[in-house]
Amino acid sequence: MLEIALIYLAAAIVAVPIAKRVGLGSVLGYLIAGILIGPYALGVVGDQTDVMHFAEFGVVMMLFLVGLELQPARLWKLRHSILGLGGLQVVLTAAAIFAFCYWVFTMHWQTALAIGLMLALSSTAIVLQSLEEKGWLKQEAGQNAFSVLLFQDIAIIPILALLPLLAFAPQSSSKEISDSIIASWPVWQQVGVSVAVIAAIIAGGKYVSAPLFRYIAQTHMREIFTIFALFLVVAIALVMQSIGLSPALGTFLAGVVLAESEFRHELEADIEPFKGLLLGLFFITVGASINFELLFNQFSIVIALVVFLIAIKACILFALAMAFNISRKQQLLFTLALAQGGEFAFVLLSVTTTLSILTPEQTNLVTLVVAVSMLIAPLLLMLYEQIQKRSYSSTAPEFDKPEQISTAKHVIIAGYGRFGQIMGRLLHAQGYEITVLDHSPSQIELLRRFGNTVFYGDAARQELLEAAGAHTAQMLVVAIDNPDKTIEIIKLAHKNYPQLKIVARAIDRRHAYQLLNLKVDAFNRETVDSAINLAIESLQLLGNSKEDAERAGKLFRDHDRAAVLQLAELWGDDASYGVAVRQRMEDLKQVLQQDKQARQNLNTCDAKDYENGLTENTVKPKNANDDAHLESLYLAGYKTPLRRVL
Repeated sequence: MLEIALIYLAAAIVAVPIAKRVGLGSVLGYLIAGILIGPYALGVVGDQTDVMHFAEFGVVMMLFLVGLELQPARLWKLRHSILGLGGLQVVLTAAAIFAFCYWVFTMHWQTALAIGLMLALSSTAIVLQSLEEKGWLKQEAGQNAFSVLLFQDIAIIPILALLPLLAFAPQSSSKEISDSIIASWPVWQQVGVSVAVIAAIIAGGKYVSAPLFRYIAQTHMREIFTIFALFLVVAIALVMQSIGLSPALGTFLAGVVLAESEFRHELEADIEPFKGLLLGLFFITVGASINFELLFNQFSIVIALVVFLIAIKACILFALAMAFNISRKQQLLFTLALAQGGEFAFVLLSVTTTLSILTPEQTNLVTLVVAVSMLIAPLLLMLYEQIQKRSYSSTAPEFDKPEQISTAKHVIIAGYGRFGQIMGRLLHAQGYEITVLDHSPSQIELLRRFGNTVFYGDAARQELLEAAGAHTAQMLVVAIDNPDKTIEIIKLAHKNYPQLKIVARAIDRRHAYQLLNLKVDAFNRETVDSAINLAIESLQLLGNSKEDAERAGKLFRDHDRAAVLQLAELWGDDASYGVAVRQRMEDLKQVLQQDKQARQNLNTCDAKDYENGLTENTVKPKNANDDAHLESLYLAGYKTPLRRVL
């Protein structure tokens, strides 16, 4: 067993980073890893059935985490797309595949219907993982795809109940085809138990889980909290499975209920690593289960069936996207995301085989078609990505020509987003003439709509920077949000326009170090000042006087500036840098504590003088130097002279 685990881990370590590096994505990397170690390639692992049953638990965990992201109110808003869009997708796709199997392949209607139902389902694991990885899950297409997948998970329940009615082997008892402990009960009792269990999960998540989580949290043992989180997911999945319901549906409902819990983020952090590991294992088993011997023997038939499956599902999905008014830009993503078979088809195939609804040959063929379509699914999303890039490049306007750009008398601003606009408005209000260059077509269109004079161009191109007046302007403001592009522009300006004063927007501390090494005239990290100002207001809300709060903010800001200057010289030397960072943090803590104590002593002295009838002017001179003393205290030891750091 340990040898098999080692093989799986080694395959993932080798294949996934390579796949990510060449742009294939992690899902396709796992699938390729499974193909390589499977029985039809290197043959280092055998039958994957038992492993897949275990790996499917990754889908359960994934839906639990998805539920944590969906509060009940938000889920209620999706009810129309879940029932309408999801319901129509399953019904129409199943009907189309049924008709094809019944009339073209002349199958029994029971067999055709079973195949139609199982092929109507898509891969929850591949779709959600791929959309989340590419940042598309929260887009309109991603949300609608999730609604369809959720309905498909719910549809598993009635499909499993329907399959015994299609059986050619009536002697097969329900106990042989189901692990449900209530399979032999009357239907009304099964429904009642199912509703009761779902209600118990919702009520338990809402009223029982919070006290239990608080009790566990009081132990201050992270591993116990993780164990309890895993216990919760496994227990719910086991209960749902024992009564014949979808484990993924149960954990999803639990996640939705816990979405409003104060422990939601802690649960996400604890479950996420296990989810990723088990999903990776699931994808590897799918890749390893592809029967390449059958694929090569019936290559044309298999490929034709895969193409037909993807085509028929894509046509139906695209028509539904139009009918449900999904925006044009999102219709293709919605269509390609769901145009494949799903992992639940494997579950249904095992049931149909036991019931003799499908012959062994049909089962093998359908299994191969589903597996190959799942392998192609990430490629379809890559195709969409390339189509979007080409569409963008073909519709994006060309850069303004140099002769179209007005020459700046005073300031050139490269990048006119939120950061650049604030600087531009202030400089313009003070009478400075500015020329704006921005490389975002949508931003240019928006700004021009409001009467701003901006030009579409890349400031890293010398001819455009020259046309903007870099040879005569006084200052270049680099306010774009791409650190590498910022460095490129600054180097270009230093080389060709040494008279320009250069001020730049720093994305983070690392970027600030790079700007310091380039000797820019001034820079500012984009979030520092706003965060310090909000911290000052927070101190006032906590009972500190306005003067004390503003002084603490000033001390923090000055200390941080000095620290950036010193640490920039150590950046790259991990050992020295780490020691210096810890020392600066300790210095800052001491400075602020000593300043606070000094202010308290000063206030105490003022109060005593007042009680003695003394005026404010009689305060002893030794306290008058407190500010200067504290300033020198926190700056002591900084050898680098202070440059201008905004």
